[in-house]
Amino acid sequence: MLLAIDAGNTNTLFAIFDGDTVRAQWRAETSASRTADEYLVWLTQLMALQGLKPSNIEGAIIATVVPQALFPLRQLCEKYFCSHPMVVGDSAVDLGITLNVDRPSAVGADRVVNTVAAHAAFKGALIVIDFGTATTFDVVAENGDYDGGVIAPGVNLSLEALNLAAAKLPRIAVERPQAVIGKDTVPAMQSGVYWGYVSLIDGLVKRIKNEYEKPMTVVATGGLASLFRHSALCIDHVDQDLTIRGLKILYDLNVANFTSNTGKRV
Repeated sequence: MLLAIDAGNTNTLFAIFDGDTVRAQWRAETSASRTADEYLVWLTQLMALQGLKPSNIEGAIIATVVPQALFPLRQLCEKYFCSHPMVVGDSAVDLGITLNVDRPSAVGADRVVNTVAAHAAFKGALIVIDFGTATTFDVVAENGDYDGGVIAPGVNLSLEALNLAAAKLPRIAVERPQAVIGKDTVPAMQSGVYWGYVSLIDGLVKRIKNEYEKPMTVVATGGLASLFRHSALCIDHVDQDLTIRGLKILYDLNVANFTSNTGKRV
């Protein structure tokens, strides 16, 4: 079995693959101060509920956009799961694609993994929208290469900014309002954030397509993708497991060479 870890700015996802099937997955708040021991206590309890033990894990792969979180996650894999983990972004890990940008090393691991997974699942040129701490739009070429993208503030980040910067505006949850014109503060805020993001999504996708000058399929992922899928007319598919599947694809691509180069089980 494979332990795949995706550490984002807000949450860290742990998934266990049994072959190509996701056997179980869990989320924890991303914290650079959490130790490998703390991860172990939390994770093994959840694994036990699924009838799983650390000894079932035969390999591990990590993608993170939080550099401070990498050390305890790597230590977790090596100390308790007896696996030397692959880390997306390390020179030893073959991505199987080319990053056609000015600074390839600056591309977030999550965006790389999404590109790999989207190309494997869909044909032609693609736009991958990831609703995370930031809302990202990534352009995937027909051959799978990464051709750049757009980064916008995430939905919840925008809500937090409104609450912090405006004394009379409360903290609210994002949801689809009944009308565009709000009759009170909360529905007015919800409308501004929700319909504002719908316009941002459709508007940016239209501009990307015009600039790219090729037919493109739009794939959305991330926690809020399902909330916007029916309002943002540009979204063709929603795939909540895109990132974690990309980790499995990269693991399979590299496992033979990685084992021979490190001399350790991955």
